[in-house]
Amino acid sequence: MHSQNPFLDEFAKFTQAAMGIAQTAGDEAKTAFRAQADRWAAELDLVRRDDLEVLKAQIVALQAEVAALKAEKAAPEAAAAPKPAAAKTAKKAAPKADESPGKSE
Repeated sequence: MHSQNPFLDEFAKFTQAAMGIAQTAGDEAKTAFRAQADRWAAELDLVRRDDLEVLKAQIVALQAEVAALKAEKAAPEAAAAPKPAAAKTAKKAAPKADESPGKSE
């Protein structure tokens, strides 16, 4: 953009350079602010959302694995458990030797 006035040409160049510098300064300020915010978050032991979501998914997977392991462990115990339980119920159903059926208190 050339005008016939050299003063206006210089002023246009100067304002374009100033806008470029202002843009760069704004980007640097944003970067500095983010770095400071990250530093504060680290000092406060805060966690980023994406890290939290990963941990939640891991916890769900581990809970499912624990439930499966508990089911595996309970299956052999459940298969062996009815035999002793049946013997205990048979003992409870039979009258004790020191109690007579006609005796009441």
